[in-house]
Amino acid sequence: MIKVDNLVKRYKEVLALDHFSIDVRDNEILGLLGPNGSGKTTAINCMLSILKYDKGSVEIMGEQMRPDKFNIKKIIGIVPQEVALFEGLSVNENIDYFAGLYIEDAKERKEAIKYAIDFVELRGYEKFKVKKLSGGLKRRANIACGIAHKPKIIFFDEPTVAVDAQSRNFILEGIKRLAKEGATIVYTTHYLEEAEELCDRIVIMDSGKAIASGSVDELIKKIDTKEIITLSFTENKPELVDKLRRIPNIIEVDYEKEHFLLKFESGVNNLENLLDFIRQENLVYTQIYSKLPSLNDVFLELTGKELRD
Repeated sequence: MIKVDNLVKRYKEVLALDHFSIDVRDNEILGLLGPNGSGKTTAINCMLSILKYDKGSVEIMGEQMRPDKFNIKKIIGIVPQEVALFEGLSVNENIDYFAGLYIEDAKERKEAIKYAIDFVELRGYEKFKVKKLSGGLKRRANIACGIAHKPKIIFFDEPTVAVDAQSRNFILEGIKRLAKEGATIVYTTHYLEEAEELCDRIVIMDSGKAIASGSVDELIKKIDTKEIITLSFTENKPELVDKLRRIPNIIEVDYEKEHFLLKFESGVNNLENLLDFIRQENLVYTQIYSKLPSLNDVFLELTGKELRD
């Protein structure tokens, strides 16, 4: 559906996109993740021909994307991070305005408004001025404006920022429904749990590049860490860091807030080796547990940052 090849975008001395390439497949939810400043918003704006890029190409459904490609723009929906609504207009009037950018026929537009209102469950709020709505209801209205024309491709840019848990769940369930109805979705978020729940594939961006892509399981296989063990003792023992590093398969030892975090490059016999070490050193532990790496661990290892940094 979307093919981005070697995009380069500069803002004077700043290289925002550094030969950025991705592909988005038909009817998938693709998560585009990266720390602040990684180039996600710039990449999306270039895909939409809102921004002019210096090098590279963008194809949507096999056609080269340009600012005047209105036939392509008609099949695209955008739900921006900032609520983009007219506060003084009603919910119906807002949807009608944005649907009117794609649908000329008034009768057809009326049906589109009804579809959008029903989809985001805003029945009863049609005549409410947007400024009278809660934050969660504004987010729903924002989505309604982006999907009323039933686009084949939808960009969601941080749609759950600053919403309550109930509204977040509603938005995520709505996105799943859109995918089931056949939409192809590009989704950005700062919440890794959302990406794990929603996305068929994930692309991780850093410094303007796509540095890794795949399903959650595929991404986890790409990192060195295979097992993580958290350990604490009855007494603070920061001096044990150097000794712990000698245990087989260990690739990293961190000590923070009275806990050791041990990362292993293999998942075989690590707990047994660690217990042998504890016995040899005559130590008493208060906590020891093992877990497999998560998407957060992938992100940390590949970028050196938390997603919300």
